[in-house]
Amino acid sequence: MPNPISEQARAAALAQLDAAEAAREDILVQHIANGVVINSRTVQIDPEVVIAPGAVILAGTILRGKTVIGAGCVIGPNTLIEDSTVDEGTTVNASQIYGSHIGPHNNIGPFTHVRVNTVTDYGVHLGAYVETKNSNFARGNTVSHLTYIGDSDVGKYCNFGCGTVTCNYDGKDKFRTQIGDYCFIGCNTNLVAPVKVGDGAYTAAGSTITKDVPAQALGIARERQTNLDGWAAPKMEAYIAKKQKLENEQSK
Repeated sequence: MPNPISEQARAAALAQLDAAEAAREDILVQHIANGVVINSRTVQIDPEVVIAPGAVILAGTILRGKTVIGAGCVIGPNTLIEDSTVDEGTTVNASQIYGSHIGPHNNIGPFTHVRVNTVTDYGVHLGAYVETKNSNFARGNTVSHLTYIGDSDVGKYCNFGCGTVTCNYDGKDKFRTQIGDYCFIGCNTNLVAPVKVGDGAYTAAGSTITKDVPAQALGIARERQTNLDGWAAPKMEAYIAKKQKLENEQSK
């Protein structure tokens, strides 16, 4: 517990908090009067933020710095945007955006981390547990979940499978990944930069791509599967016996 404070200190602290709350509510009221839809006092908006009429700001949203929100956007709930521009018609749900420019009619979130110098074009989707940094996404890209794209330039209408990672850092220097138009990046692909994937190319799921993939090619970089018959049986005996004992105890 914090140390007890004097009544004088408590009164001063409460006055400071009341003043901050009053200033915050004044900003919300100004935006509402300008045509922004805000239905919760849990929203926090810095004085420099610009929001177009018709945008909707949901509960728990924090807009900081020189942020600009376009018309028809739906921001939140529980979203933090700092020093960024979000163009018209974009939805940002339960995500964080820093120092970036999100294009029109994007769908961001939930739980997306958009780091500095991310730029997206029209109709980009960055989904659950996607992280981006210092990357450019052309029109119509889809990055649905569990993916990291950093220091990259991505052409239009690419699809990224779950678990894709651009390996951009070797411990000393950062390198870029370049991906052409209409590419399909398979699940759990590691793109070891610097590397290029040509227009219309595929990478096979589970591949670690260390060389350029030509346009219209399929890049495969994984070992051929080998099955060792009976290898698991002795290892599983104790595990199965333990679980069967637990199941019998739970059924009593």
